[in-house]
Amino acid sequence: MNNTGATNETILTQESGGVLFATFNRPDKKNALTHDMYARLAELLRQADATPGVRAVCFRGAGGAFTSGNDLMDFLSGPPMDENSPVLQFIHGLIDFRKPLVAAVTGPAIGIGTTMLLHCDLVYASPKAFLQMPFTRLALCPEAASSFLLPRVIGLTRASELLLLGNGIDARTAHAWGLVTAILPEDSFDAELEQRLAALAALPPEAVRAAKALIRQPLINGAHDAVRREAELFAGRLSSAEAAEAMQAFLERRPPDFSRFE
Repeated sequence: MNNTGATNETILTQESGGVLFATFNRPDKKNALTHDMYARLAELLRQADATPGVRAVCFRGAGGAFTSGNDLMDFLSGPPMDENSPVLQFIHGLIDFRKPLVAAVTGPAIGIGTTMLLHCDLVYASPKAFLQMPFTRLALCPEAASSFLLPRVIGLTRASELLLLGNGIDARTAHAWGLVTAILPEDSFDAELEQRLAALAALPPEAVRAAKALIRQPLINGAHDAVRREAELFAGRLSSAEAAEAMQAFLERRPPDFSRFE
């Protein structure tokens, strides 16, 4: 697992100093995720968890964005209807991953770009980071166990603001609310991230895994259950009249009109 993918690969991997970097690499689409990318990420997690030399996995995005979320057209062509979906395989893989998960967020993190951060043990952001979960604006519902985890991280009222209204927050707010571990300076982001990852990888791995298990174990069953509940409702929402209006408005580049819905 020490290969760096070719530049036309949508998921680049590189192992350095015991850390496996997984880079979302669709900069022309702001790193929107496809089913193929989810499948590769799910397999990456399975391999990394079983590889002794990998001490941690770090997610990052190419070209400035972390990820703009799901590639809408790809997603609609094959929505996650069951547990075999690459989307759900990846999310369940995040929940069960035994080693530290780290995210390096240097730009927009939309939808899954934010909800996956709830499964990361350390989140480092640049001042340009921006987090948003605009599910209701697309007539959809929360995913990736965000309905379960987010209120426990930032509190019920703040979680309601983000999930009901779909509002976005900047790096400073995300840090103040506990969604981000630290904000690293723009001009030295990579260097400081490298230092922090090196310190993490230098720790005794079994002790680190034990500490993570103690922190995360009480949340695992609830997170898995939430993913299943969300996925069932999400599938129904995708076929709703509200979602049809939201998607049509998106494609026509106009504001959606939900005034006829009760």
